[in-house]
Amino acid sequence: MTNPLERLAQSAYHWNTRPLNAETDWAARRALLDWFATTLPGCSQAPATLLSDAFSTTRGEGRSVCYVDGHLGSPRYAALLNATASHTVEFDDIFKDGGYHPGSSTIAAALAVAQDIQASREQLHRAIIGGYEVGCRIALAIQPSHYRFWHTSATVGTLGAAVATAMLLGATAEQMGHAMGLASSFAGGHQQNLQGEGMAKPLHAGHAADAGVMAGVAAVKGVTASLDSLHASNGFAAATSDSTGDWAAALEGLDEWTPITRMTVKNHGCCGHIFPALDGLKALQASAPITAESIESIHIEGYGATYSMCNRPSPSSAQEARFSIQYCIAAYLVLGKVRLQAFEPPVLEDARIRALMPKVSVAECADIAARYPRQRMANIRVATTDGTTYQHLQETRKGDPEDPMTDAELLEKYQELASGSLSPSALQSLQEVVMSSNELPGSVTFFDARDDRQ
Repeated sequence: MTNPLERLAQSAYHWNTRPLNAETDWAARRALLDWFATTLPGCSQAPATLLSDAFSTTRGEGRSVCYVDGHLGSPRYAALLNATASHTVEFDDIFKDGGYHPGSSTIAAALAVAQDIQASREQLHRAIIGGYEVGCRIALAIQPSHYRFWHTSATVGTLGAAVATAMLLGATAEQMGHAMGLASSFAGGHQQNLQGEGMAKPLHAGHAADAGVMAGVAAVKGVTASLDSLHASNGFAAATSDSTGDWAAALEGLDEWTPITRMTVKNHGCCGHIFPALDGLKALQASAPITAESIESIHIEGYGATYSMCNRPSPSSAQEARFSIQYCIAAYLVLGKVRLQAFEPPVLEDARIRALMPKVSVAECADIAARYPRQRMANIRVATTDGTTYQHLQETRKGDPEDPMTDAELLEKYQELASGSLSPSALQSLQEVVMSSNELPGSVTFFDARDDRQ
């Protein structure tokens, strides 16, 4: 069969020169703005703030912007901290068919390298597109079995970051392949640190960006790897999934469509497996008098991950709450949305939310599970205190390619999420740079911690 690593490397290499149509270029702008929307709130939170203190002496020389502390440094330093921040508040983009968050690591690496070498805006866009192309298609080859033990944003994210880095540094197609091969050995991040307590999960994206930059730089300087790293019997796919990879599915449509044009933009600040239930509840409320006070019970049927990852009746932290369908459904009923406010300490203990949570149950439905991961669905049944039962099958998620967020909705998300981090003028300036200009985004003006953020 065709060597998938070499085929993907060639595709990424060609993204340096192939025609860039308006739709794909606009998708790159949207992805970059969405990256800032999810990254900036994480810049003032652990673990990014702790890493900034821990590694300040290793900042190094360079022109890459670390948005966690606002200083310049080496690409690896900036990529590590920025990607960690980007994966903290659970708003980063999704390639749903591969169960993969490409933006946090791929854009963190690409932007850090582009800033350091003073690349053009077009070069940055092409590197992001190429990194998404390779990462998303590798995810297609190894999912869904990879996700039993591995976290795609940590593993596949390393390869996406490596490709974006290598593209910006002028890699040949062969060097691109070596960057991917090296990155496949650097990839790591298991499910316990995704689903369990602690701060490791955001670091999955941070390490992926850092290791990807290392792989890309090394390959361009002549460091080689096995070009059979992806599909060999003892290679990346075999080691992390139940086969050597479904490469026919991964390569289908290569050079005809590109994944960055089929991304999910997150509309809720929680695990994406909860989204169909939240959207289903919103749909019911649009046609029925369902309020927090009227709830007798809510039962949700979803696919495997809806139950296995999100059945958390008693979350004790913000991280757990973001993966608790009980908490997120209750918070939505009380607050009207599940965004940053829902995970602030006072809200986590809100008596109204806590009283609703025991009324929410979840189970796996075989019919819905059979259509995963191509479709992310939920059946929601709400019983109210007046004896009425309402039912709705939610077949899409808001933000998915089937029901995309409009440009206006994306801008609203950016304004809401980033407004707690930037001065109003900086907020608008960054938006204009990303969406309208041919400049690279650079440093931004943060609020003083003593004023508006108190």
